Amino acid sequence: TYHGSILMISLHGYVSAEPELGKPDTGGQVVFVLELAKRFSRLGYKVDVLTRRFENQPAQDKINRGLRVWRIPFGGKKFIRKEEMHDHVGDFITNFLAEATKRNQRYDVVNSHYWDAGWAGQRIAEEMQIPHIHTPHSLGAWKEREMRETSSSAKEKREMENHYRFEERIRKEFLIYRNCDHLITTTHEQQQFMQEHYDVPRDHMTVIPPGIDEGKYTPVEPERLRRIREELKMRPTDVYTVGRAATNKGIDLMIRALPELRKLQPKARLRMAVGANSEGDRRQVEKWKQLAEELGVSRQIKWLAYIPDDKMADYYRAGGVFALPSRYEPFGMTAVEAMACGTPTVVTVHGGLRQSVEYGKHALFADPLRPAEFAGAINMLMQYPELRERLSVEGARFARRQFGWTGIAKRTLAVFDQYKGRYEDLQAEAVV
Repeated sequence: TYHGSILMISLHGYVSAEPELGKPDTGGQVVFVLELAKRFSRLGYKVDVLTRRFENQPAQDKINRGLRVWRIPFGGKKFIRKEEMHDHVGDFITNFLAEATKRNQRYDVVNSHYWDAGWAGQRIAEEMQIPHIHTPHSLGAWKEREMRETSSSAKEKREMENHYRFEERIRKEFLIYRNCDHLITTTHEQQQFMQEHYDVPRDHMTVIPPGIDEGKYTPVEPERLRRIREELKMRPTDVYTVGRAATNKGIDLMIRALPELRKLQPKARLRMAVGANSEGDRRQVEKWKQLAEELGVSRQIKWLAYIPDDKMADYYRAGGVFALPSRYEPFGMTAVEAMACGTPTVVTVHGGLRQSVEYGKHALFADPLRPAEFAGAINMLMQYPELRERLSVEGARFARRQFGWTGIAKRTLAVFDQYKGRYEDLQAEAVV
């Protein structure tokens, strides 16, 4: 017997048991939906992942007895990019409901992903008289704001509107967010933005981060760690930090903490993987290099630009300590990934992660706005082997349990459970 039946909807891109990542509209969201679906299935739920059938795809991929990808044909045979998908969603709803009725298919909850599926999911949930929980992934108003900042001419703005159809998207998102039973956002930042720009009440939302890849971010045995450090030219007295070149990431605060740290650990150095993809980023990094020069620590800082995906875990492992020095950090997934790799971590007190970790067991936290305090916390981990060992073991354990996909799935199911049976009276009336 199953604990319940879940309908997940993710309409765009190539959704399959083994998704072809990198194909149009096929990336992080597809991975997210499938990882979650697999965990729901392992936890004893029957799951259908509903998507569009096009090209020569089969009607179903059976992943296991209780989990399948079910494809509903609509909008013709060809690939449709997600911005155009919306013109055909009405046909999808009709075709799916006809098929589900024919098979007498019932679900306890609809969980939709992205606004195209959200629009369909709301109609399906209303027809079936079941709760609808929506995960936006990205927000039209946020994306529009970012793109307007980078597009200069009126012509560019018009072309952008024609391509992305922001006006329609934002209007429909507003209605989805109002009409669904609950929203799951992936960061506190997103939650705040939805409050301000879509007028969504805070108690209508729950923040659940995406899971970490438990297979990729793991500790390694001492001999392999020694080889990694040799290859990446890193030492146990190196502090590793990774982040975008944004003010809130506190890169300047980390630089200010370095002279303080070197008083306690003369061999301490900084290894900074800070994005320098745009002209603005490069200007920002130049300012930070100038600051390091003024503080007399520029020779102890190595600036690492882009870290390829397959090297991410090794860089986390190679540092003696990982530091998250943000002024404001809604979540801090990088610190979770570092902890999962067994690297002792110091996190900022100005962020969401501080509430989750137990000080001195999973990680240390300190205030990066007080450079001596932040440096002191980093020094503790370099100075005392037993503390370092405990954080290395317990931090990795905590990261896997709380932020591995199974932990994320359990937190998501807890949200579904709040709405279980919400419309049972209406279902009974419909049957009568």
